[in-house]
This record gives sequence, C-alpha cells and structure tokens, in this order.
Amino acid sequence: MFNAPSSTEDPKHNSRRIQRCFLIAAGFTALLWLIRIVESIAGISLAEYGIHPGSARGLAGILLAPLIHASFSHLVANTAPLIILGTALLYGYPRSARIVVPVVYLGTGLCVWLFGRHAWHIGASGLSFGFMLFVFTIGAIRWDRKAIALSMMVFFLYGGMLVGVIPGRQEIS
Repeated sequence: MFNAPSSTEDPKHNSRRIQRCFLIAAGFTALLWLIRIVESIAGISLAEYGIHPGSARGLAGILLAPLIHASFSHLVANTAPLIILGTALLYGYPRSARIVVPVVYLGTGLCVWLFGRHAWHIGASGLSFGFMLFVFTIGAIRWDRKAIALSMMVFFLYGGMLVGVIPGRQEIS
C-alpha cells in the first residue's frame, strides 16, 4: 500500500515524475493564492465559509476552510509547506496519496468541526500537518532508503511544526 519509487527508474522519467508532483502541489497552492487575491481585490472576507465547530452552518467549512486564508501572511506561512510536503507525498507515495490526500483534507476538517473551539477556523495548516505526519511516519515504518530520505527531509524541514499542534495564541487553532 505504501510505495516509494524504485531505485531502478529511468532518471529522465523520475525527473518528469517529480516535476509533475511539484506542479500538482504548486497548482493547488496557486488556487489558494487566487482565492486570497480575489478576496482582497473584492474587499470581502470568506471566513464565514470556514469551519464553525458543532454548527450545521460550519459543516460546509470541512470542504471550504483549507481554501480560505485570513491574510496574505497566513497564506505565505502555508505556501512552502504545502508545496514541499505535497510534492514529497505525491512523489514518494503516489498510490497512497490517492487515499491520504482526501482523508487528511476531510479528516482534519471533521476533527476541527468535532473538537475545535467555538470560532471560525480557516486555512490549510491541517493539510501541511497531515502530509508531514504521513511522510515522516511512513518513512520510519518502511525503513527503505527513499522512504527514510523523504522522512528525514520532512523532519528536518518541518519537524518544528509539531510544536504548532499545541495552541499558543487564542486566535489561532
């Protein structure tokens, strides 16, 4: 189920594959930027389409919250992790990614809806945390060279994200 690319792949094919994975992750992130830019130009806030725990109105946020960011700085903070971790997940575990991406996308939103504090929650941080946790954990479990390399890269770049799970400021979930 958890598959890393074989070491016997053609380097040219491998290069195209990593480019394709990068473009998918960057394309999703570009969509987030487009939404934030339109929000800014139109002078509107889409925060009310985020997740509001325990409320029927907040259920739509399970699908929409990762697409909405409070500010450009909020989006900047999510951009590099989404691109790097998304690329690592798609490249390292292409078959598993078909399951992991929707589970992380919907699962983090559902958990916030069930257990979050009563406020509007928006942003794609849950995706970054989920992708990081998956790539790191599977690398530790599989224990093959590519999985370990991806796991170590993710840990060294984003291991500090684990501290972000502990709430530090009241307004940030």
